[in-house]
Amino acid sequence: MLSIAGSDSIGGAGIQADTKVISACGCYGASAITAVTAQNTSGVMDVHPVPVRHLSEQLDAVCGDVHFDAVKIGMLHSSEVIQAVKKSILKYRLKNIVLDPVMLTTSGDRLLRDKEAVETLKSELLPLAKLVTPNRLEAEILLNKSIDNQRELAGYAKRLAETHRTSVLLKAGHFQAEKLTDVLFNFTTGITTRFESKRIHTQNTHGTGCTLSSAIASFLALHFSLEEAVKKATDYLHGALVAGKNFKLGRGCGPVHHFYRFW
Repeated sequence: MLSIAGSDSIGGAGIQADTKVISACGCYGASAITAVTAQNTSGVMDVHPVPVRHLSEQLDAVCGDVHFDAVKIGMLHSSEVIQAVKKSILKYRLKNIVLDPVMLTTSGDRLLRDKEAVETLKSELLPLAKLVTPNRLEAEILLNKSIDNQRELAGYAKRLAETHRTSVLLKAGHFQAEKLTDVLFNFTTGITTRFESKRIHTQNTHGTGCTLSSAIASFLALHFSLEEAVKKATDYLHGALVAGKNFKLGRGCGPVHHFYRFW
């Protein structure tokens, strides 16, 4: 498994979370870091972009040496970074790409501010992904349209999928309902699958998007079907939320318990 993402100094999201998830799900994780962030459970204080040339060197180093069965892509903060990642995907024929379009943190900080970068992400990278995993707020940015209730998710997941020619998992976590339903539209088969779960009342939700997308990619690397990978990853995240709901780490949104199956 390869994770291409930013770092998180508090360790609950980004590269740090991805590495934990990949290990917990039974794969070996390598990484290419796009940016170094200064953040904690309360928010992001600073973002230091890794020079694009060095990001490309990281990708050449790991992809030139190791065969990857799946790739998770997270924080990409500029058009130049997105183009560099696209070049490596094509150069090394990377497959089973799960793209988490990280635009906002759990605490509300905007990580992808540039409209040009959003358009580059949509036109250049989404069509190369096997699966894109936006939450409600990210989907609104990609669609340039408000999503008002969960009943609309299936239609919008299909619209995103058909526009960008990739499967889409549209997540419901930003709605306030007690029963949440994520919607997967499989672009290859045209089948819509719903994944229902009960809301877990906890402030420890830092990095849930990173956790879910990394778990999906891990299960794809282990040769599960798309629907099976999403189901197993959803169950894993649910368990991590339940096990970590009473953690006391920091003054804001704490992490989930990535290794709850082991300790």
